[in-house]
Amino acid sequence: MTSTQRNETPVSDTPREPRIGILVVAYNAVTTLASVLDRIPQDFRNRVAEIIICDDASRDATHLVALGYQQTAPDLPITVIRHEKNLGYGGNQKAGYRLAIEHDLDIVVLLHGDGQYAPECLGDIVAPLVRGEADAVFGSRMMTEGAARRGGMPLYKYVGNKVLTRFENAVAGAELSEWHSGYRAYSTAALRSIAFDRNADGFNFDTQIILQLIEAGKRIVEVPIPTYYGDEVCYVNGLGYARDISRDVVRYRLGKMGFTSGEYGSVDAEYDLKEGEGSSHHRILEFLADLPPSKVLDLGCSSGLLSERVRALGHHVTGVDREAFPETLERVDEFVVGDLEDGIPSEVGTGFDVVIAADVLEHLRRPEDLLEAVKKVLKPDGRLVVSVPNFGHWYPRGRSVLGVFDYDQRGILDKTHYRFFTRKSLTRMLRNAGFEVRRHSEVGLPFDVLAGDGGSLGTRLLRRADRVSVSLRPTLFAYQFVLHLQRPAAPELLTRSVEEATEHAAASA
Repeated sequence: MTSTQRNETPVSDTPREPRIGILVVAYNAVTTLASVLDRIPQDFRNRVAEIIICDDASRDATHLVALGYQQTAPDLPITVIRHEKNLGYGGNQKAGYRLAIEHDLDIVVLLHGDGQYAPECLGDIVAPLVRGEADAVFGSRMMTEGAARRGGMPLYKYVGNKVLTRFENAVAGAELSEWHSGYRAYSTAALRSIAFDRNADGFNFDTQIILQLIEAGKRIVEVPIPTYYGDEVCYVNGLGYARDISRDVVRYRLGKMGFTSGEYGSVDAEYDLKEGEGSSHHRILEFLADLPPSKVLDLGCSSGLLSERVRALGHHVTGVDREAFPETLERVDEFVVGDLEDGIPSEVGTGFDVVIAADVLEHLRRPEDLLEAVKKVLKPDGRLVVSVPNFGHWYPRGRSVLGVFDYDQRGILDKTHYRFFTRKSLTRMLRNAGFEVRRHSEVGLPFDVLAGDGGSLGTRLLRRADRVSVSLRPTLFAYQFVLHLQRPAAPELLTRSVEEATEHAAASA
C-alpha cells in the first residue's frame, strides 16, 4: 500500500514552458532530505510543476521529514509518497516515473535524497530537454578531467567506474563518459516509448534504461556535474552491481546479434544476407555459380537479398514469400505472394532447374508438404538446395542440459521456428520425401555476426578452430547443413541403363 499527500497548484490557461518535475528518491534520508530540497535554486523553483518525493519504506523518519517540508513550503508543489514495502532503487524509480506520466509532466529529473548529487545543477540538467535537443540528459562526473577524484570519489570506485563504462560502451556501441551517474532527466515522452516497468528493481535499473534508450534511438546528452561524497550510506554491493550490469549489456549485445528474446536489443525484421566466406548463402551461391543460366525458384525469399546475388550469376529468379519488402520486386525477376504453409502457389509455374529453400523448412509446421509441392514444380533432373540449422549443435544442446532453453530472435533457436532438425532427422525426412543427397556441406558459427569484425586476429583464430571442430565432428559443431538434392532417376530409366550395360558387356566379350 502507498500513501500519498500532495500540494495542488492553480491551473493557468496561459501558454507554458514544459512541465518540469523532480523525482526525489529517498531511503533512510532523514538527515539529508531537507537540505537537498533547500538547495534547489530559487530561480529554478518557480519552473517546477511538481516535486515527487518517494520514500521507499525507510526505517527512519524520512517520511515525516518529507511531510514536514511539504507543510513549511506551501509554495512548492510537493507530492509525498511512502511505499509500505521497499521496492528497491529501480522499483522506486518506476513508481515515480509512472506518477510523472500520470500527472502530465513533460520532463522529470531524478534527484537523490542523500545529497550525493547537486540540486544546484538542475537548470543545466534540464536545459537540453527544454531546448528539444535531447530525450534524456545524464549528469557526468567524468567529463571534467580529475573532477571526480577532487570531489572525493574513492580510487577503487573511480577505477571501477572507468573500467565498467569502457566495457559498456564497447559492448553496447555507445560513447558515454559515464554509465553510473544517478543524476538524470528524461522526457516523459521518451519514458512512454520504452518498457521501463520491465526493468530490474535493483541498482542495475539505470543501466537497463540506458540500453532501452539506445535501442529506441533516443538522443542522450551528457552535462558535467560536480562530484560529492559525504557521509551518506552506500547500499550498493559493488561486485554484485558489476556482475548485473555486465550481464545486462552482454544480453543487449547478444540481442543485437539475434540471440536472446530481445528484451533490450533486437534485430531488424528483414533477414540479412549471410555474406561471410563459408556461410550457408556463400555455399549456395558457389553451387549456382557452376550452373549455366537456369530457372530458379527462391522459396521464402524475404527481401530478396539472396535472390539478387543469384540473378547476378545470370539466373532467372522467381521469389515467393508471404509479403514483399519494398526492395523485393527490384531484386527478383518475378514475385508471387504465397504462404508456404499452404504449399507453392500455382502462379509460380513449373519447370524449374533449381529450387532454393534456404532457412525455410524449419519455419513450417509441415515441411513434408512443401517438399511434395517442390517435386511438382521441379524438372525431373532439377536440383533442390536446402539449408537448415543444426539442432544438434553444442549451443542448443548446452542450453537444454543447463535447463536454460529458450527461444532467440535468430539462429538455431529462432522463435519463429516450428521444427528442429539434426542431420539424421533431416536426411530421413528428405529421403522419405523422395530426394537423394548429391552433395552436402557443413557451416560453422557465423562469426561475422557474432564478432562484428571478421578481420581481427581473435576472430580469425576462433573461425579456424571452429572449422577444424566442424570437420572433426559436424553433428556437434556444424551450425547449419547445406544439402544439394535430386530426385532419383525413374525405375524404367534405371532398368534401361542396366540392360544397356549388359548388352555392352556381352558385345565386349
